[in-house]
Amino acid sequence: MLTINALYDLSHTLAGDYLAQFRYPWDALDGISALIDALGPQLPAAEYTEVSPRVWVHNSAQVAPTAYLGAPCIIGPETEVRHCAFIRGSALVGANCVVGNSVELKNVILFDGVQTPHYNYVGDSILGYKSHMGAGSITSNVKSDKTLVVVHGETELPTGRKKFGAMLGDFVEVGCNSVLNPGTVIGPHTNVYPLSAVRGVIPANSIVKTGGVVVAKVEKP
Repeated sequence: MLTINALYDLSHTLAGDYLAQFRYPWDALDGISALIDALGPQLPAAEYTEVSPRVWVHNSAQVAPTAYLGAPCIIGPETEVRHCAFIRGSALVGANCVVGNSVELKNVILFDGVQTPHYNYVGDSILGYKSHMGAGSITSNVKSDKTLVVVHGETELPTGRKKFGAMLGDFVEVGCNSVLNPGTVIGPHTNVYPLSAVRGVIPANSIVKTGGVVVAKVEKP
């Protein structure tokens, strides 16, 4: 479940062909900036405006005047970038997304329908289709001892990366004020309770409860 194909439906992002080259999603983090610079000039000129050098915004997107869009970045159709959002750069934001008040993005891919609506930090991360970060939830992308990030699952996978936040599969719900520790991978259709500290690999279709207890979802009759 750690592979790109297990986590994401690649039809819901402009980065689909790019991501398909890799086995693990964190291997794609280094190339996000170059990907945006390659995609931007190819976007339909009738639909996207290069509002500043290397910053492309779809004409249907709403960008508040107090938001900061750092290069390179792409803002997709019908996406809302709210007041005081801080996009530091290397951010590929899909269609129908919300980048909210005081949200900071850096070196990220947000698939279509992603919501980061209130006081979120998302860095060196990939958020899958219709995933949602509750208010105040963040990705922690550097370990406190500054050593390289290892993904802790059934086996340990060294990533060779100092900066690596979280990989959220499609339809993941992260509760308010939760912290996703470096190297977190959350499978599709998983819910994380508020005030959680999440680490390692969380299987698809799970619930992360208070205290880090992980249980499988039970389908309602």
